[in-house]
Amino acid sequence: MKTYKKLKLIELKEFDLWDIKRYTSKKLKSTFNIEKLSNCIKEENRKYKLYLEEDKTFGILGVNNKDGIFDAYEQKGKEINQPYKKMEIGWLAYNPYRINVGSIGIRKKEHLYQYISPAYVVFSCLDNLLPEYLYLLFRTERFIKIINESTTGSVRQNLTSEILKTLEIPLPSISEQETIVKNYYNKITQATTYEQQAETLEKNIENYLFESLGIEQKTEEKTKKKGLQFVEFGNLEKWGIDFILSNENIKHLFTMYKISDLCKISSGGTPSRGRKEYFEGSIPWIKTGELNDTIIYDTEEKITEEAIKNSSAKLYKKDSLVIAMYGATIGKTAKLGIEATTNQACAVLFDINTNLIEIDFLWEYLQSQTKRLKKMAYGSAQPNLNAKIISNYNIPIPPKETQQTIITQIDTYKNEIKILRERATLLKQQAEQEFEQTIFS
Repeated sequence: MKTYKKLKLIELKEFDLWDIKRYTSKKLKSTFNIEKLSNCIKEENRKYKLYLEEDKTFGILGVNNKDGIFDAYEQKGKEINQPYKKMEIGWLAYNPYRINVGSIGIRKKEHLYQYISPAYVVFSCLDNLLPEYLYLLFRTERFIKIINESTTGSVRQNLTSEILKTLEIPLPSISEQETIVKNYYNKITQATTYEQQAETLEKNIENYLFESLGIEQKTEEKTKKKGLQFVEFGNLEKWGIDFILSNENIKHLFTMYKISDLCKISSGGTPSRGRKEYFEGSIPWIKTGELNDTIIYDTEEKITEEAIKNSSAKLYKKDSLVIAMYGATIGKTAKLGIEATTNQACAVLFDINTNLIEIDFLWEYLQSQTKRLKKMAYGSAQPNLNAKIISNYNIPIPPKETQQTIITQIDTYKNEIKILRERATLLKQQAEQEFEQTIFS
């Protein structure tokens, strides 16, 4: 026997847009009064002809889903070809084509700039609505769903200012809004404190490592010497002031070894992308974007044995170390927790002499050298390292007992960092969940 769902009837007076999705969504429920935004906000649509003041510099704001409102750039009046909107402190603006991913923000006291593109919808809140409350409301999962159900457009979904005003929101009293917002930001503030503590511990790792090895940390001021800099021609591996200064001898307490004295070094390769079957295997294949100073247990892509045979890709043993040689990730590392292959942008340190150096000590030291390795990269279009630079890179090696002590202490720091970051993440999640649960039934 067939069953039929009941028809949902819409009163004609409410049927103002020909778009079924907005009429099939669930009714908003809350313990607070439900109010249309048209009774809570005012669109701020005044535009200013900045281009009339050709030589004056104007600060332009931007909006994204991470920072909300931010100081974007400065521009001369003569470079502006259309009237811009102006934002006062406490006003909100959103990108009508990206509001569904949370691209909305509030102009705050710390924002130095005040003008914004006319492409953004700008509005202020009336006395019955706190801007901070509405901002947080717009970023909840429940309200993002409402926005998605309310946008129009066949190609790019658009939340116009007129549709915005038709949306309904739970509206507590001002005092209740203040309490809800305060509870949210109390958790966010504590989460930020944990993150700052984690960042401090990360700096402590590098300081501890260098102090243990007797390495003097040079600030930029110390490395900038007055006068001419002379370099022995026999020691000049390549041109480039950053490379030369980065390759200066480092003060240390222990014997220095080149990486090539400690292990073998090679790289990988990319199987032909024209052979899709090469990427339908089970052998892990690493790209530099996957290097983030962590242990790799899995990869985004897998290749076949046939792919290895027909390319320069090689299978490396577990516990090998990987260093990114190209692009934005230069100097980033990883340790293999599995057997894996890599692309040609990765240098791999394998068959490490564990009689001389602990693998984790070598890895920790390499992680502390990311900035220095970046300075040693060369090339105008895409700076990169190469196997020779890495092979000749010097590392101070203390006795094995000292290495173990250093590893143990760094592990302790990293465990504390992990705990702090987990606490921060949990508090942020709790803040968002509690806010949403408080205002929606």
